[in-house]
Amino acid sequence: MKTFLAAGLVFILLSSCQSNGVFEKVAFFQKHEWESKYQPDFQFAVTDTNALYHIYAVIRHEDAYRYNNLWVQFSTQSPGESAKKQLLNLRLADNRRGWLGSGMDDVFDHRIRLTQAPIKLKSGTYSFKLQQAMREDPLPNMLNAGVRVEKVAK
Repeated sequence: MKTFLAAGLVFILLSSCQSNGVFEKVAFFQKHEWESKYQPDFQFAVTDTNALYHIYAVIRHEDAYRYNNLWVQFSTQSPGESAKKQLLNLRLADNRRGWLGSGMDDVFDHRIRLTQAPIKLKSGTYSFKLQQAMREDPLPNMLNAGVRVEKVAK
């Protein structure tokens, strides 16, 4: 009877967990360094035009990364439009708390929200491109960079 109740509880907990993540894709840097000429490009198709979304930059680095931030040229191309570029200063650490992302051993993950408020996306394929814009090139101790598009829970 206890086994049955425990199995039922686990089933209920797992079935109630919902991911509102719609899309997440990252590029891996083989030598743990990001060259500015390498510009990962990601495509994402939107079908639900009634939903609201947030867009995130996804960054993973080693503890040895020696900056508190990461400058990134973030390019977005909406369906039927030309690409729009933004130079973004992604904050990875502050002097009081250290790394702002989650970490395990010497690896730190960051999901940095780029949209201030939830946005509507139109139907079609979006393209995202990332380019590191730091003065140091290649940028050492970088493991991944990518994009996450997430539906806002109602």
